[in-house]
Amino acid sequence: MSLPVQPPRGTARWDPFRELDQLYDRINHLWDAGASQETKAWVPLGDVEETDDAYTIDVELPGVEQDDVVIEVNGREVTISGEIKEKERAGIMRRRTRRVGEFQYAVTLPGDIDADNVSARLDNGVLTVTVPKSQRAKPRRIAVGGAQSQ
Repeated sequence: MSLPVQPPRGTARWDPFRELDQLYDRINHLWDAGASQETKAWVPLGDVEETDDAYTIDVELPGVEQDDVVIEVNGREVTISGEIKEKERAGIMRRRTRRVGEFQYAVTLPGDIDADNVSARLDNGVLTVTVPKSQRAKPRRIAVGGAQSQ
């Protein structure tokens, strides 16, 4: 009969999750150290939907204030940029997985757009940008006429 092996006194018990957290922190540190100031902006998740009348861009921006978002239209390209500001903390940060800092989302739309009538709404952490199509980009239905008898 063998007795279970006890770790020597004063030695911490092995915790694989602690090691994964440490590895995650080291990888993030290396990633941040290797990135220049120009590449520090991250890309939020987003969807682009096309209807007959417009393109709709939905971008996930939880925790972002309206004043911290900039939307620019240049030709057919729509760029959404801004910053998620670091929350002031009272305690010790044990783990961080949420992104903070500057972000940028850019998309080139496939058709002509009406840049003068673009609208945006930020609701429940989702920014919705509606980009109407120009009149010439909208599909038109052409009536087919018959040959007239002479």
